[in-house]
Amino acid sequence: MIAPSLLSADFSNLAKEVEMLNSSSCDLIHLDIMDGVFVPNISFGFPVIKSIKDKVKKPLDAHLMIVEPDKFIKNFAEAGVEYLSVHYEVCNHLNRTVQNIRSYGMKAGVAINPATPVSVLEDILGECDFIVVMSVNPGFAAQKYIDSIDKVRKLRKMIDSNGYNCLIEIDGGINRDNVEELSKAGVDIFVAGNAVFSAADPLAEISLLQSKCSR
Repeated sequence: MIAPSLLSADFSNLAKEVEMLNSSSCDLIHLDIMDGVFVPNISFGFPVIKSIKDKVKKPLDAHLMIVEPDKFIKNFAEAGVEYLSVHYEVCNHLNRTVQNIRSYGMKAGVAINPATPVSVLEDILGECDFIVVMSVNPGFAAQKYIDSIDKVRKLRKMIDSNGYNCLIEIDGGINRDNVEELSKAGVDIFVAGNAVFSAADPLAEISLLQSKCSR
């Protein structure tokens, strides 16, 4: 699945960008939610999400790069988000957070930073619908990809060997040059921001990325 990130969109023409994604073959629309505390940047919040809620025709995938995400889980459910991920690094009671997300009917994901090993997920993996492997340090769009092939392979093995029904999402520096190798390694969902929105033909770029994703 391809999930273009709105963080790389033209915010002066956000409605037009959403319509473009609606007409594309993308599978999800990715929302990067930043608070300026967990990451050194601030993105957008509920007013923006609510403004596009009735316009989007694709499922919303929100990635919370914030401290104390539990305070806002209900709000994201009410805003129409279907996939919601929180960071392992900020959740003191991760199992409770994951169960809280699922209690609102959303798919629950756990994100891990580049320096966080997949081994920390051993006791929560069976409760998750998806895991987000960060292939850049979170906070800014258009960063250089950090090689995450081995990390993805380890995670894929953990999931498959235990028979878990859990997807792998990768976020950061994804483009036509690395998507095929990552797909073969076990990635299911690709967050692509700059690669899509800076392309001369975003619709064609999304289709190209999808064509390279097969295992």
